[in-house]
Amino acid sequence: MTSEATEERVLRAVDERRTLVNDAIEEELPMAPPERLYEASRYLLQAGGKRLRPTVTLLAAEAIADVDPLSTDYREFPSLYDEPIDVMAAAVSLEVIQSFTLIHDDIMDDDDLRRGVPAVHEAYDTETAILAGDTLYSKAFEIMADTGSKAEHGLEAVRLLASTCTRICEGQALDVQFETQAEVLPEEYLEMIEFKTAVLYGAAAATPAVLLGADERVVDSLYQYGIDAGRAFQIQDDVLDLTVPSEQLGKQRGSDLVENKETIITLHARQQGVDVDGLVDADEVEGVTEAEVEDAVSALEAAGSIEYAREKARELTEESKDRLSVLPDNEARRLLADIADYLITRGY
Repeated sequence: MTSEATEERVLRAVDERRTLVNDAIEEELPMAPPERLYEASRYLLQAGGKRLRPTVTLLAAEAIADVDPLSTDYREFPSLYDEPIDVMAAAVSLEVIQSFTLIHDDIMDDDDLRRGVPAVHEAYDTETAILAGDTLYSKAFEIMADTGSKAEHGLEAVRLLASTCTRICEGQALDVQFETQAEVLPEEYLEMIEFKTAVLYGAAAATPAVLLGADERVVDSLYQYGIDAGRAFQIQDDVLDLTVPSEQLGKQRGSDLVENKETIITLHARQQGVDVDGLVDADEVEGVTEAEVEDAVSALEAAGSIEYAREKARELTEESKDRLSVLPDNEARRLLADIADYLITRGY
């Protein structure tokens, strides 16, 4: 299947579920006093987003239960032990965590834009943005705790969500540490992106298996599917930060270079003798020019670093798709494989 055909299938699957997810977000996060706090909390969720993670959650449930896609009520989804489970609540919980991380990331990175609109701390203020992120964090646990699953399965799902949030914070801390660390090894970078980005994809894929009562082998395999696909996703993001225009990115192109963020691209370039620190002269994102970014990209391409990153993403994607062999051979499983491919072929 061509990348264009895969993208079309994935976007159709996501579109078919996005409206359902958005409606569920409205239900799970209603407006409440103080209104400014809840407006800020809902701001990024209402600004858009593909809803890839909740789509993975819903598709994983469909694949495990071996039902036709979109044929079953996600609020009363058939478990493997005859009790209906609210897998939509789990999907919303994971998307809410994603929004929480974006709000805090933008504050830490002092990024002005997110999804083409002012970041929450710019649209409101830093104090409100911090509180909005904290509110989303706590709300996610409230939502995950109310899926109607067996007590032991619900507890395990909440535990998985908690450990995922801990790993995300650890990954963010490593990312910050790398900015001043004398040398970053490739395996350290891969660990960082696993914690910062991939664990949420792992949780998105594994949580429905936990809630529905699937065996441990299925839970573990789906988690690793998400980890491998999520690491590939982050590597593709690193490539896109350099190769996609700022207007399309929704933020300044080349911002990772300006902020001295190590990526698999810069690590490879250093090994090829490229003076990565000298590629961009600007001290802050607002000061970088498109010409400087173009010159930097040319140097990284000449070193083979961007192609190296793309190849690593492809390897991880193939590994992620292999993990799906534990599932029944059905349309939902095929769509999960397509999503893994899409994560490294998307333009943005």
